[in-house]
Amino acid sequence: MLEQHVTSWLELQDLLFGGSWNEPLGRFRTSFVFRGVPDASLDLSAALNRQGAFVRHERDLLRAFRKYARGVPGTAQLSSVWDWLALAQHHGMPTRLLDWTFSPYVALHFMTERQEFAGKDGAIWCVDYHQTNQQLPRPLREQLRTEGADVFTAEMLATVAGDLLTFDGLAEHPFVLFFEPPSLDARIVNQFALFSVMNGPELSLNDFLGHQHQGVRRLIVPASLKWEVRDKLDQANITERVLFPGLDGLSRWLRRYYAPRPQ
Repeated sequence: MLEQHVTSWLELQDLLFGGSWNEPLGRFRTSFVFRGVPDASLDLSAALNRQGAFVRHERDLLRAFRKYARGVPGTAQLSSVWDWLALAQHHGMPTRLLDWTFSPYVALHFMTERQEFAGKDGAIWCVDYHQTNQQLPRPLREQLRTEGADVFTAEMLATVAGDLLTFDGLAEHPFVLFFEPPSLDARIVNQFALFSVMNGPELSLNDFLGHQHQGVRRLIVPASLKWEVRDKLDQANITERVLFPGLDGLSRWLRRYYAPRPQ
């Protein structure tokens, strides 16, 4: 894994968008996905296995969620376990999924949103899914080829693995894949969201990516640069009002936007 320390807004732009030229397409289309964390010391543990809290209860959690969520508006169209996992993750239940985005600016938003971390260096994880796809087991690689896709949908995943037990048994070695959830609401759409998932509830994405020699970068953004990044994101309308449509997002934006800067 390549770790780079950023010193300016312009350098940050160069690193986030560098290498995005796609020669066959003749377009600037990157194959990187992004995740922003407000404290560079935080790892990439999913809520399910953070401190080992829920690993043994993954099936119990998902079974209970599906049982009690049925009948709630918006759940009738969900069919696969991957749809249900995406919905559960979206609403805060501990799962093995981890939130990512195709947008580097959305990642910057989540790196700078929380004021209690204003004095901490932040980090942006950048992962090339073309590289991680090469380590997928054959059935998953073939599904991508068949569909002509770069990342999975829930429907594509269900075709190969209809449940988590089958998914975990696809390979003995750890792997990670990225999949786009169904457009459950405007929040997922506006955040340009996707999820990572590994083939085991106890596996650490932090450890997996840390041992990758290609396609993984971690950009360290010093606390002193965070305020400039935050102000420029606000000017570009990358705010809670847009990323969390509705009154809750509006209130989150106003609370942060008008809060005094700590001295």
